[in-house]
Amino acid sequence: MLLTVTEFIGRFHPVLVHLPIGILLIGILLQWLSAYPKYNVSEPVIKIVLLIGTFSAILSCITGFLLSGSGDYDDDLVSWHMWMGIGVAAASLLFMQRILVKKNDMVTKATSISLLMLIILTGHLGGSLTHGSDYLTASLEPISDTLPKRKPIANIQEANVYNDVIQPVLQTKCYSCHSARRQKGGLRMDDPQLLMKGGKDGEIILAGKSDQSEMVKRLLLPREDEHHMPPKAKPQVNERELALIHWWIDQGADFTKKVKDLPQPEKLKPVLLALQSNHLQPKAPATVPAASVEKGDENAIRALREAGVVVVPVAQESNYLQANFVTAPNLTDEQVNLLLPLKKQLVWLKLSDTKISDKALATISGCTNLTLLYLNNTAITDKGLALLNGLHNLQVLSLVGTKVTAAGVSQLDSLKKLQSLYLYGTGIGKEDTALLRKRFSKALIDIGGYSIPFLESDTTRLSKPQVK
Repeated sequence: MLLTVTEFIGRFHPVLVHLPIGILLIGILLQWLSAYPKYNVSEPVIKIVLLIGTFSAILSCITGFLLSGSGDYDDDLVSWHMWMGIGVAAASLLFMQRILVKKNDMVTKATSISLLMLIILTGHLGGSLTHGSDYLTASLEPISDTLPKRKPIANIQEANVYNDVIQPVLQTKCYSCHSARRQKGGLRMDDPQLLMKGGKDGEIILAGKSDQSEMVKRLLLPREDEHHMPPKAKPQVNERELALIHWWIDQGADFTKKVKDLPQPEKLKPVLLALQSNHLQPKAPATVPAASVEKGDENAIRALREAGVVVVPVAQESNYLQANFVTAPNLTDEQVNLLLPLKKQLVWLKLSDTKISDKALATISGCTNLTLLYLNNTAITDKGLALLNGLHNLQVLSLVGTKVTAAGVSQLDSLKKLQSLYLYGTGIGKEDTALLRKRFSKALIDIGGYSIPFLESDTTRLSKPQVK
C-alpha cells in the first residue's frame, strides 16, 4: 500500500530528530563557555549553531506531528513527547533571541537550563516510544527477567488454548510492536477483540483459514522481505510455534476453549506435549561450518521460492542457507533436485510433512554441509536412511512419525558429529534404547513414550441407523 504524502514526510522524523539534540546541546555548551575569556568562544559561531539547532528543532516538530497521525504509537505518550518537543523549539527560539540581542543575564541562563531539561525529557519520551518505557533499565536486569515467562502447564489437555499456548508466543514475538504501548500498522495484538479486528490493512486472522490469514502469510515470508514478521532483527517464531498458530487458527481461533476441546492432529501432539514436558523443549540449534562459502546461486534460490519453499540465510551476513518446506507440502522427490545447486550453502533442511520418499534421500546425500535435517512424517524407510551416511557434518536428525526402525537408524553410526536424534512416533520402542545409546553414545536420543489422553475428537463415531 502506498504511503500518503504526510506519512512519507513524517517518516523523516527519526532522521531529523537527532540534529537539534546534538546541535542545541553544543550551542548551550558554547554559550556557557563564552563566560570564560580563556576559551575565547566566537559570538558569531554560537549564533550560527543556535540558528541551525532551532531550525532543525522546528522541522523535527513538524515531521513528528505528521508521524503521530500514523496511529502506530501510544496516544498519551505521543502527546507528551509532542508537547515537550514543541517546548524545545520554543525554548530554543527564546534562547537564540536572547543571544542575538546580546543578553547574557539570568533570564538567558534560566532559558538555557530550561532548554537543556526539555531536550533530556523529550529524548527520554522518544526513547520510550520506540524502545519501551524500561529501555534504560532493561539491560541491567537478568535476561530471564526481561522476557515474558510461559506459565508451567501441569496438564496440557486442561490448558486454555489461547491464554496458555498461543498468547505466550505473541507476547515474546509480537507485543513489542503491536500492544498498548505501540501499534505498528494500527495493529494491536494484546487484546483478543483488537487482534481479531486487525490493523490498517484489515483482518490478520481468518478463523478456520490459516493459509489465507495475513498473520501466517507474514510469518512465512523470507526473513529479508520487508513485510516479514517479526522484523529480521527481532526474535523469530520457530517451527513449533508456527505449527501451534496454524492449528489454533484452523480450529476457529477461539479464545475460551481448552486444548482437550479441539481436534489434535497426530503430528501436533508431540508439539503440545512439549509445553508440558521439559524433555521435549527445543534444544540449541545445530551450528554452521566455520569455513566461509561463496554466495548461493540466485536462480536456484528463486526456483525454490517459486515452488513454495522458504529459503533464508541462517544468520545475517552469512552465505549459509536454511530451507524449510513447511509451505510446500506437495513437494515431490523430483523437486528435491532443486536443492543441488545450493548443496555447498545448505546447512539446515526441513522436509517434514512432505510427500518425499527414499528416492529424495539420494539427492539430500549430496548436501554434505548439512548440520540439521528434519524428515518428520514422511514416507522414508530404513532402506533410504543408509543413503545419509555421507552427511558427516550432521548434528541434528529428526525422524518423528516415520516408519524407520532401530536397525535402520543403527546404520548411521558413522555420523560421529550427531548430537540429537528425535525418533518418537516411529517403529522404535523403549526396548531399542540400549542399542541406540550404544551406537550413538554422544547423542541425545528421544524416542518418546509419552502418555497422551484419548479424546473423543481423535475419532469419528459412526452410529447405525435405527430400524423401525
